[in-house]
Amino acid sequence: MSKRISAFTNDALGNMDAVAVAEAIAKKKVTVQEVTEAAIARAEKVNGDLNAIVIKTYDDARNYSSLAKDGALYGVPSFIKDNENIKGYPTQLGTGSFSSKIAKSNSTYVNQFLSTGANNLGKSTLPEFGLICSTENERWGITRNPWNTDYTTGGSSSGSGALVASGVVPIASANDGAGSIRIPAACCGLVGLKPTRHRLVPVDGTQIMPLQIVYEGVLTRSVRDTATFFAAAEKFYKNPNLPQLGHVQHASKKKLRIVFFENPLVGKGAHQDDDTYRVQLETVALLQSLGHTVVQLPFPVDVDTMTEHYLLYYGFLAYMLSHHGRLVLGAKVNHDVLEPFTLGLSKKFKDNKLKLPRSIKTLRKVGVDTEKLFDSYDVIMTPVLAHTTPKIGHFSPKLSYEEVTKRAVEFAAYCGLQNITGAPAISLPMGTTENGMPIAVQFSAPFGLDQRLLELAYEMEEAKPWDFIYGK
Repeated sequence: MSKRISAFTNDALGNMDAVAVAEAIAKKKVTVQEVTEAAIARAEKVNGDLNAIVIKTYDDARNYSSLAKDGALYGVPSFIKDNENIKGYPTQLGTGSFSSKIAKSNSTYVNQFLSTGANNLGKSTLPEFGLICSTENERWGITRNPWNTDYTTGGSSSGSGALVASGVVPIASANDGAGSIRIPAACCGLVGLKPTRHRLVPVDGTQIMPLQIVYEGVLTRSVRDTATFFAAAEKFYKNPNLPQLGHVQHASKKKLRIVFFENPLVGKGAHQDDDTYRVQLETVALLQSLGHTVVQLPFPVDVDTMTEHYLLYYGFLAYMLSHHGRLVLGAKVNHDVLEPFTLGLSKKFKDNKLKLPRSIKTLRKVGVDTEKLFDSYDVIMTPVLAHTTPKIGHFSPKLSYEEVTKRAVEFAAYCGLQNITGAPAISLPMGTTENGMPIAVQFSAPFGLDQRLLELAYEMEEAKPWDFIYGK
């Protein structure tokens, strides 16, 4: 029986976002111990319903002396997605196809994440290798959406989305190879910024990829939490080739030229359902009321071509994980227990590997062509997802590769474009379905201009504050 799951209660965390928790600690209104124990109690209360935690590191979290005391988020409880190495723990990547060794050190991004002062309570769930849009695997079970447990949280940062939306923690790590920050943000009513390429440190091992499409980030409930995290993370690593982001703290007064696209589009996965398109039009009206100029155009990219080449490149990633496990994962992968989607995606690459250079060239051209829109417009607006959040089972790992691929393309066709271009894109919860499930809108800016998106996000949050589970 479906139900809404809320961990919010009258404890040391209350309804506070990450910034408020950090401020309360700094002003000695609460202690790190109190918020840590509150988050642990919340996790234990709701994880039986949500199934969002792979590994609990509670004892480590209680070692407050190891936290970065000068970090902007000092003492704020959090979770880290289980495709990142944390010293002393395995990294299983959502699959039972290999046995992970104990990590000897943190991944580079974990070090950047923890440099903000955040206190990690454990590792959150993801689908096999982070490849599918929902976590429903046999080894760890189903991660459920706290807005309604009949529905998926999206993926691949599934557990992080569930834990932040339900109120267990105010911030959690996420990463994005084809929408895996933005998809769970959209499904769970959260803020999810996929930053400009190399704004944060890259995922370990991806530096050698011919086209960098995987990005680190976080999921939060407020724009200021996301902005504060990125400002704090920049103190750990600041890319000299990008405009400095700094601490974005409010909306800009600049009026923007914004473009959005006709519906239906031509191509696979391009048709928005009625609810999704309604929220797009409502957001257009809101933007115009705020003084921005909004123009509608045909979609500038051949969706079918982009999808075909993206799937081949995505298959290259699946092939490397499944066929070169000893090199990539430090362990042999057992193909007998791999899911049909992983096997099918890997086979797609194996059967067409000679086409990879052409696919990379085509994807780069798609990126260049899309960026030309920014000659005339400041921001591109699309839905995050072409249709509303589906129920559990829609992306079942038992389905064939062909069926999962069809459903994924129909669901998340709008996400991959910014993975290709490297431009920043943010998911904001701008509406709801009739039964109260969140619907998100995506805004994208030119390469390096993450600040523009955060400023616009502040303005949208103030003009149309989004719902939270504790307010229902």
